[in-house]
Amino acid sequence: MAEDLIRYDILAQEALRGVVRKVLSEVAKTGLPGEHHFFISFVTTAPGVRISQRLLDQYKNEMTIVLQNQYWDLKTTDTGFEVGLSFDGQPEILVVPYSAIKGFFDPSVQFGLQFDVVDENGESQEDLEDLPTTELAADNGAPAEADAKAEDEAPLEDKGDEEGENVVSLDSFRKKT
Repeated sequence: MAEDLIRYDILAQEALRGVVRKVLSEVAKTGLPGEHHFFISFVTTAPGVRISQRLLDQYKNEMTIVLQNQYWDLKTTDTGFEVGLSFDGQPEILVVPYSAIKGFFDPSVQFGLQFDVVDENGESQEDLEDLPTTELAADNGAPAEADAKAEDEAPLEDKGDEEGENVVSLDSFRKKT
């Protein structure tokens, strides 16, 4: 098989990140339509991520936020988004480049995307897969262990067609050599 000098894998990820950018830009302008809401997982150590030291200490590798009821000042740019959220009753502003996003899921329509992310040390997020991840509860930002909720709320897991979900994983399109 010939070497992929065009790097279709990178081009596909950039295009799919464009979907996230477009959706968040529309929501920043008009608000969340209907029952739509988003789980967004991102690598806290990725270049360009700005979160408080308190949150970084709590979420050393990955964080999942929920944009549903209690968020404010959602702003988007060509390279990322900024949003206000409350964590344990304390307001925080998070800045997240699209390149730091590991997963995007809208449970109202069972749509999700997964991405490869490279952290500030140049390590692929796949290298960090064995580390525990943490999700944030949708309404109050209280931390909850993802492993305890994995069966109920595994929004970023590729379940294929078994439940009629439309989750796209780039690994399913790549040929492993």
